[in-house]
Amino acid sequence: MPTFTAPDGTQLAYHPAGEGPPLVCLPGGPLHPAAYLGDLGGLTAHRRLIGLDLRGSGASQVPADPASYRCDRLVADVEALRRHLGVDRVDLLGHSAGANLAARYAERHPERVDRLVLCTPSTFAVGVDVPGPVRAETARLRQDEPWFPEAYAALEDVAAGRATAASWEAMAPFMYARWGDEARAHRALGDGLRGTEAAAAYGAEGAFDPPATRAALAAFDRPVLLVAGELDLNSPPAAVTEYTALFPDARLTVLPGVSHFPWVDDPRGFASAVAGFLA
Repeated sequence: MPTFTAPDGTQLAYHPAGEGPPLVCLPGGPLHPAAYLGDLGGLTAHRRLIGLDLRGSGASQVPADPASYRCDRLVADVEALRRHLGVDRVDLLGHSAGANLAARYAERHPERVDRLVLCTPSTFAVGVDVPGPVRAETARLRQDEPWFPEAYAALEDVAAGRATAASWEAMAPFMYARWGDEARAHRALGDGLRGTEAAAAYGAEGAFDPPATRAALAAFDRPVLLVAGELDLNSPPAAVTEYTALFPDARLTVLPGVSHFPWVDDPRGFASAVAGFLA
């Protein structure tokens, strides 16, 4: 497993796969190991994927300072990876919570990003709100599914501030277009640091500065692709549309019948959209 050293001495691992120019991939979670990204729907046929295990996850070392899990501080780890790869500029992909890190990296190092892909992105870094009624409306697109009553009740508990670990688990089927053995196996790959203090530290006070990030992205002149799933209540298309408008040169792709993990739900459609953008 290739490794490199972060500025604070933490040893970090990454997973290279495929051929072609590198595409640095930042996992979500936050702090899920990069393994759940897989080959991103066959994107390895077009690019060399560099899946980063963020500090404390996967094969990367647990840092001495727990505060270093904070999203804005992880920017230095991404920059250290770029230097380790020996490239002046990187194509960068961030999924879900990893999109927050990708946005903050683009904010601080715009000259180091060639193309940026934000896949079903979390919007905390840019302060785009996802109103409860929008999530509920998106959820109700699945009302004919056998698991819907339990999952929707859990969503209502979360919205009302009554969430438990069981609530989040009951909502898992919403994250996939098809809830079955394949989806369950994929979800297990991303368990990582879910619900831990490290994951909480990722979004701790100071992690995000939406006004500063939005101002920087308004001046970010590199091409950007945002990918949304029609069924994704975590990052509904309306929120991703608003996010897209923050960039001067961005396009939005909404994949029909897809939820939060588009390369699982529609591997061919996802890989085609991203490869076409990066070509």
